[in-house]
Order: sequence, then C-alpha cells, then structure tokens
Amino acid sequence: MREFTFHRAASVADLPAGATIIAGGTNLLDLMKLEVMAPNAIVDITRLDLDRVESGGPGLRIGALVKNSDLAAHPAVRRDYPVLSRALLAGASGQLRNMATTGGNLMQRTRCPYFYDRRMACNKRDPGAGCSAIGGVTRNHAILGASEHCIATYPGDMAVALRALDAVVDIDGPAPRQVPLADFHLLPGDTPHIETVLRPGEIITGVTLPAPVGGQQRYRKVRDRASYAFALVSVAAVIVMDGNRIGHAALAFGGVAAKPWRDPDVEAMLVGQEPSDALFAQAADILLRPAKAWGESQFKIPLLRRTLIATLRDATGLEATA
Repeated sequence: MREFTFHRAASVADLPAGATIIAGGTNLLDLMKLEVMAPNAIVDITRLDLDRVESGGPGLRIGALVKNSDLAAHPAVRRDYPVLSRALLAGASGQLRNMATTGGNLMQRTRCPYFYDRRMACNKRDPGAGCSAIGGVTRNHAILGASEHCIATYPGDMAVALRALDAVVDIDGPAPRQVPLADFHLLPGDTPHIETVLRPGEIITGVTLPAPVGGQQRYRKVRDRASYAFALVSVAAVIVMDGNRIGHAALAFGGVAAKPWRDPDVEAMLVGQEPSDALFAQAADILLRPAKAWGESQFKIPLLRRTLIATLRDATGLEATA
C-alpha cells in the first residue's frame, strides 16, 4: 500500500481540499489494497454528526453516516419505505451492512473485474485506455445506458430502492445543494471515469425521502448466490392500486446499467390500467426497447423481462388471483 496522509474531520468545514473521504471503508479499502485507487490524502468523516434518521417535513432525512443495518431496521423505514429496508437487507453480508454507510453506498464503485485488474485496459480507471470488458467476459455487465467506452454496472441495492422512492441527495460544500438521485449518478458516455455529479470540495451529508405513498412495495433481486452477491438484475417497485386499476407505479432497476435505471414511459403506460399479464409484457417491451447485450450479457434481457413481470404480478395482487 502506498503512503498517504490521514486526517480526521471535526466538521464539514474541516475537510481538506482534494482528500479522499472514508467512512465505513467497505469499498475504498479494497480498491486501495489493489492500487486501483491510490489517494495521497484520506479524511475520516465518521465523527461528523451525520448518523441520524430524522423526520424531514412530510418525509424522512437519512444522514450520510447512518449504517445500512441501522437504516434497514429503523421503524419508520420498515413502516413507510419497506422497499428500502428490503433492498438494504438484500445487499452484501450482515458484517458489511454493519459498517457500510448511506453516503458511501451511493459512492461505491463498479465491481467490473476489468476495473479491478490493473493489468487490463479500463477507461473508468485510466481514461482513454480502452475497455477490456468489450469482447471479454461480459456476463455481469450492462444492457442499458452503456457506451463503447464502458459497459460496467453500478453494483448497489440501496440506491435502486431510493430511485424508486424519488430520493434527493443532500450535498454540502462551497454551495450547498440538493440533487435528485435520478441525476446524481452519470451514464458513461465518453467519460466513464466521471461517475457522479459530486464536485471537488463537496460531500454527501444525507438523503431526503418524500412523503410515503404507501401501496405495495417490493424488491426482487436475482443473483448467483442467495446468501449475498451483486445483482444480475433487480427490480424495486412501489405500486398503489386505485380500485382495480393501477393508480401509481414507480419502478427502478439494478444490475443492468451504470446507475439505478428508471423509465418513465414504462410507469406511464401502467397507470390507469387493470393488471394483466398482457399489460406487464407490454411494460417489459417498453423497458427493453433500448437494451443492448454485449456478448454473454444477452441472458439479462429475458431475465429482466421475467423479473419485472413477476414483481408486477406480486405487487398488484395478480399473482394471488391467478
């Protein structure tokens, strides 16, 4: 491991310029051991007052240092935002959830093996080097929103649920601001090394959730190991019925793009309709219109279709009446 300076911040204003932030360290430390990341300076933010879950007006505010285990078990989250609790419990092992934080979860980097292997060309790790994944082993790679410069996926579960809940990221820095989670993570385009909208000198201080909408909330994750593994595909669904028709639909997808994926056209065509297998198949058609497989990732297209349909059947009650 290379030498670096270490600083423990006492306040947000105490963050050294250009330093790499560490909280739980569940992703950063692995990257440093492999020298995928080699920061010259690290600042520990674990003593900042950002570890509470509080009422945020009609919704909920989650501090950036709230541990994943604590957030999943929080009574307000389990009652009003169960899709978030389920997504958190589906992510990693209990030991990792006890260390991983809300802010760090949003900032975690791809688990693309070519990104982790410094012998391989990777535009995300070394801009302009090329993408070894294209033409390589692509089973776990993107089918939506990728580019010829990068086909890696965002690996998290929590952010997929937050995307379905219309979460907003609270950012402090020279000019404090709020950014919808929809805009926080960036698609690769020709700059895959720029992964979020976070600017130098800025820090995530929390996530704000809007007022709960109720309804049926589901998180379905397909993975190689049921104990813990990153998603091949996942679906976060918030469905509110209006009589026998769908009154509200929010759907987010993981394991398929460089950011939690959401398609407003899919949701718009569901609202006002009676649940049926034909309707759900049409929703899957719309979702997968822009899908592009890269070699071995072809199987993800029918897998995502089946997972979406199964999730919608469950959330609308169609599965129980079939």
